Amino acid sequence: MLKRKYGSRYDWKRIVEKGYAEKYISTPQFTGYVTLLEMNNVAAPLYMTYKGREVCIADKGYSWLQHFPDGKHFSMTTVFDSTRQVVQWYIDICRENGYCLTNGPWMDDLFLDLIVLPNGEIIEKDIDELEEALNSEVISEAGFALAWTEFDRIKKLVAENSFNLLELSKVHFDDISTSNALEG
Repeated sequence: MLKRKYGSRYDWKRIVEKGYAEKYISTPQFTGYVTLLEMNNVAAPLYMTYKGREVCIADKGYSWLQHFPDGKHFSMTTVFDSTRQVVQWYIDICRENGYCLTNGPWMDDLFLDLIVLPNGEIIEKDIDELEEALNSEVISEAGFALAWTEFDRIKKLVAENSFNLLELSKVHFDDISTSNALEG
């Protein structure tokens, strides 16, 4: 079964106190939901290790801006630190994005992920999880092929510096963090 992940992170126990906003955007550059999760207080910081380097991706004062583009097979989470600087862009390859009235925008994760660091470095993640999902029949051959096609497409765009959502995330962050009253 695919993991359904919500932009609200309503079930994430690490966040003790939060602010949350969501907005539907329809422009030539992007159409879909955008969510903003502000971490006002956390039980403990969260660190990831990329190629031997520890990177903090969740801590007090951090924000996660997540894009759920309509009709696309990816969702992107931009991690901002407490000084509003981008820590990373995390691109989940997914079967689909959707919306639930109780918990907001969601995506059904297809395991493959791309992490883009501010220095342009691209990190590929969870290839083994995709293989395991196919072998255990969690996903079909068609789902497997979809994941790789989307992964390769986005990786190529990022490498060519033409995945515009990376820069657009900063614009949307400013727009949502200043225009919406964040609810707890």
